[in-house]
Amino acid sequence: MESIENIQAQLKETLSEKRYLHSIGTMKMAKILAKKYNVDENIAMLTGLAHDMGKEIPLDKAMEYIKENKIVIDEIEKQNTALLHAKIGAYMSKKYGFTEEMQNAIKYHTTGNPEMDNLAKIIYVADKTEETRNYEQVEEIRKLAMENIDEAVIKILDHDIEKNIKKKVLIHPDGILLRNKLLLKFI
Repeated sequence: MESIENIQAQLKETLSEKRYLHSIGTMKMAKILAKKYNVDENIAMLTGLAHDMGKEIPLDKAMEYIKENKIVIDEIEKQNTALLHAKIGAYMSKKYGFTEEMQNAIKYHTTGNPEMDNLAKIIYVADKTEETRNYEQVEEIRKLAMENIDEAVIKILDHDIEKNIKKKVLIHPDGILLRNKLLLKFI
């Protein structure tokens, strides 16, 4: 598996400064959450660092990459192309020797998925709560993340669903399915 230093160097070359700093922040938060939830810290750090490696690929190149690599995308991803980077990044992470669990964590970090394991939940939460994030509920979600990862995921999903409703954009059903699955734990 590729080292953190090598991936950092590659990302510094390919991502904007803002996206690179976000990736470093996600890596740091993933380490904190991994320690809390007994997940391998190195695996979480590598996955957090690499989670957005497909984010800044221009749409025409992204669509070409998807076609060339036979990446399956659904109708909602075709309409909301901002979601595509997750599946592209998951595929790209294979070249670093990432496991299927790590690839899935990258794949699920935008929409969520009812099949998420603890690593995937950690990357999902780390992405939304890392140190450069600054939105109204971020402090509350950071605190919640250290108490109960599932409740933090639900809070993030609620926030994102409300935001997407206001923007009148499509909501991916995987996030709804994940939210319902997690809510059932608390009923």
